Amino acid sequence: MPAPHAHASTVLDRLTHMDNPAMLFSVFICALLALGLVVRTALASRQIRHVARHRHAVPAAFADTITLGAHQKAADYTIVKTRFGLLELLLSSALLLGWTLLGGLNWLNQTLLAALGAGMLQQLALLAAFALIGGLLSLPLAWWATFRIEERFGFNRMTLGLWLSDLLKGSLVGALLGLPIAALVLWLMDAAGPAWWLWAWGVWMAFNLLALLIYPSLIAPLFNKFEPLPDATLKARVSALMQRCGFAAKGLFVMDGSKRSAHANAYFTGLGAAKRVVFFDTLLRQLSAAEVEAVLAHELGHHKRHHIVKRIALLFGLSLLGFALLGWLSAQAWFYIGLGVTPSMDAPNDALALLLFLLTLPLLTFFFSPLLAQLSRQHEFEADAYAATQTQAADLASALLKLYQDNASTLTPDPLYARFYYSHPSASERLARLRAAPAC
Repeated sequence: MPAPHAHASTVLDRLTHMDNPAMLFSVFICALLALGLVVRTALASRQIRHVARHRHAVPAAFADTITLGAHQKAADYTIVKTRFGLLELLLSSALLLGWTLLGGLNWLNQTLLAALGAGMLQQLALLAAFALIGGLLSLPLAWWATFRIEERFGFNRMTLGLWLSDLLKGSLVGALLGLPIAALVLWLMDAAGPAWWLWAWGVWMAFNLLALLIYPSLIAPLFNKFEPLPDATLKARVSALMQRCGFAAKGLFVMDGSKRSAHANAYFTGLGAAKRVVFFDTLLRQLSAAEVEAVLAHELGHHKRHHIVKRIALLFGLSLLGFALLGWLSAQAWFYIGLGVTPSMDAPNDALALLLFLLTLPLLTFFFSPLLAQLSRQHEFEADAYAATQTQAADLASALLKLYQDNASTLTPDPLYARFYYSHPSASERLARLRAAPAC
């Protein structure tokens, strides 16, 4: 790949002209960042005001099933998490500016070039150092979210030792899996010619599919304990449901989610013969057998309606567009200079291109998030409808109500906030459809 270049002494001169592509790109990025901050802050403010305004009374549709205390806990939890999200937004925006226009990434790259020289080692070191510094900077917020917010509302079950152990294991797994893939992508960027991005996209998608295959049996057990579902009656019931729905899985497992959190869930994981059904132990403690069956029927609905395949296909398509865009941007000098980096004349800039792209792409994709959220909500409605044909809709509605209450999910989100962000329909929309569904 031809390396774009610009002498440091001329960068500032070139950026002083508004018709300079680098300067225009800088302005574009700053405008995206500012607009995103305004939109996110406005939406969060709406959510906080709306939830607070409806905190003092349980909505009429839930008055017979949700206590005022549970409703207020959910409201308080939502408000605290939304405010914390604003803090995270401000800090992440400051870090973005620090890495790019304020010269942080350029300094790190030049420092490693001076220490290691040009080549693959320096590029991998740049990626690793960036990830390490970013991870360390995010630790205080991650600690606060777990040991202050989750602890305050009774959800955290983690000890500091377990939290640190998870952090260490996650970092090691990320390095063992990520560095070889990064090295291969960097090699393709240098050796595969102008169409390197197409080869890199193929490698990336193959890696994602491989991860789906190995995650259930190799990665997930590093963090949680999985045991076969011990309840013979429940096992027979859900096995009959799966047979009725034409679904085969490698096994039914219970995960010790309670050692980290009081939140409950159930999910499918893996592809093909590696598919597993996993129940959180907290879920089995909170729901009746009929409710567990209904929740599983909802998850089966995602498979029967081909939602998993559709989402993978969407990931394939969007990532292809992303790699194509990266392939073009990585050959443009203004892409680097406009983001505060002086590209090298005699060293590869591939790792720089990857990092700059990953830093700035979310600024653009944020504005498409409502479309993806709408698609996800539609899939949830379809899965609910399928579950209502295989089990009792009332059982799924009852299970969802318990989960909303036990997970402190607000029953009164701001409608615009929910339309923009929520991947699942609001409780009122979802339960209204289930209550209108005919009994199976």
